Amino acid sequence: MSAGVATAPSGRMTVEDYLGWVVRQPKGRYELVDGVPVRMSPEANRHLLVKGAAYRAFHEAVRAAATSCLVLTDGGTVVIHDRKAREPDLSIIPDTSLELDSVLIGEPMILVEVTSPSTLNTDTSDKLIDYFSLPGVQHYVLIHPIERRVVHHRRLPDGKIETSIAAGGALTFDPPGFSVEIARFFEDLPLVEVN
Repeated sequence: MSAGVATAPSGRMTVEDYLGWVVRQPKGRYELVDGVPVRMSPEANRHLLVKGAAYRAFHEAVRAAATSCLVLTDGGTVVIHDRKAREPDLSIIPDTSLELDSVLIGEPMILVEVTSPSTLNTDTSDKLIDYFSLPGVQHYVLIHPIERRVVHHRRLPDGKIETSIAAGGALTFDPPGFSVEIARFFEDLPLVEVN
């Protein structure tokens, strides 16, 4: 979700420097990429509708399955390494890894991005590599609102990443042990869109 470089201290920042800097910004959202704060693009209404529906779908599925997980919306930070931090659209974490007063997302198991034309390259390449560099991440889901399709990357027991693409049916997340109907992600979008 990058749109441009923010005015920041000279030189590359560590995540610790970035966290101190970003909370002092009057507005906007940022990610830290190779030590440089990058302002995130504004989100179109389509993106917001799908992100909201996805949150509800994941939240209800987690509760119905009685897993010990929490679903977090965007705003939290996932640390990739000491000079890179991302802000996914949704994160599903074990409830034991939540620190209420922290902006850091502890131990994400599932990360979700809703794609848009301006973020597609980053979401499908850089973030795929970044997120699976974290050993606890078991699933990375890309929701494509325009195509109304989902790409589900999941870590296999041998460490390899398996990818599936679907426009309907259910996505199964094991671990931690629940399923979500793909149609739920798009339920707030009009059936017929007028251009």
